[in-house]
Amino acid sequence: MAPPLKLFSIEGKSLKIDSAEDLEPHIGGLRAVEDVEEVRVMGNTLGVGACKLLGEVLATKKTLKVANLADIFTGRLLNEIPEALSSLLTSILNLPNLTTINLNDNAFGLNTQAPLVAFLSSHVPLQHLYLNNNGLGPHAGILIADALSELHSKKEAARKDGKEVSDLETVICGRNRLENGSMTAWAKCFSLHNNVKIVKMVQNGIRQEGISHLISEGLNHASSLEVLDLQDNTFTLLGAKALAAAAPGWTSIVELGVGDSLIGAKGGVLLASALSKGTNKKLQILRLQYNDINTKGLAALAKTVKELPSLRKLELNGNKFSESDNAVTTLADIFEERKARFEGDVIEEDEWGLDELDELESDDEEEEDEEDVSPHERAEKLIQEAEEAQEEPTVQIKDKQVDELAQKLKETGI
Repeated sequence: MAPPLKLFSIEGKSLKIDSAEDLEPHIGGLRAVEDVEEVRVMGNTLGVGACKLLGEVLATKKTLKVANLADIFTGRLLNEIPEALSSLLTSILNLPNLTTINLNDNAFGLNTQAPLVAFLSSHVPLQHLYLNNNGLGPHAGILIADALSELHSKKEAARKDGKEVSDLETVICGRNRLENGSMTAWAKCFSLHNNVKIVKMVQNGIRQEGISHLISEGLNHASSLEVLDLQDNTFTLLGAKALAAAAPGWTSIVELGVGDSLIGAKGGVLLASALSKGTNKKLQILRLQYNDINTKGLAALAKTVKELPSLRKLELNGNKFSESDNAVTTLADIFEERKARFEGDVIEEDEWGLDELDELESDDEEEEDEEDVSPHERAEKLIQEAEEAQEEPTVQIKDKQVDELAQKLKETGI
């Protein structure tokens, strides 16, 4: 196990620090530690003056590896944040060892994207990006994804100059209203950063066309993927087909999260069939809760688990089958047997077996798949979705692209 990083922290003190003078009493320790490797200032609120001083001090810390700047603008005016953020990011841009930046839970949106884009497109050492719950919206989402694509070009240029450059390995960008409109940009980003290991883009309002495009044109290139979490977006059968086509290529995947995504009965069977090909031997955690998976999908999963020797946790609550189904017993027995053979140090019970199946639904109605909807019903649905969408304009995937993608998936015979 690697030794802990040398740390400076004022984490979670709920300090309201407006000016440089206000900050000075709190950063004596940071000034004193010459070889600091991790800085945590999250859980406080910093004004422009405080950020300028903090940036000046951080700029001198050439050993810094991790900057945790999450939740540092609560209660700040929108016109304060761009200048404050720019002061921080400009100061740490040239730190040679800074591989991890955490900006979670800061309200950026379109108004604050400029300093963020400038940093992300240029900070070549970046390996791990945490950008969760920032209110980006699709427009800013496009700019962030494009910035990361530009970063790839700069990493490649640095390599050609003989420099040792790490890949971008972690992208956490959930709860940001990225929607369909930014998926073309994100797909391009992941097709370039194809050694990414962790991708989490939960609860982004991405619908089936966007999910399909993201996977088919982007994440399918990520052959080193270890964790993929796309929960609480909308897959339907179209997205499920794209997922089933890509999954066998993720031979290093350890955790796959697609719960709350309307994969549907047919989609559940398709995913089970894809995982049964035996190429996902390292998969340990599979999250499929609240997906309208029925008894057929459950039976398929019970067979598939035998081809997933490392699987120890399967989340299936909220689907459409009975807890007394024979397949549930089969799955429970498989996990108990694996737990008994586990050779690790400690067994955490909640990390094994099936989750609580206390919100299962009856399978009374036949699933209505996207392909079974009439053109008139489809049009009405699109109109309704458009009315419910955010007022912020988006760059939507063209209908022709979607049609071609759907046709390509049909031709695979899945």
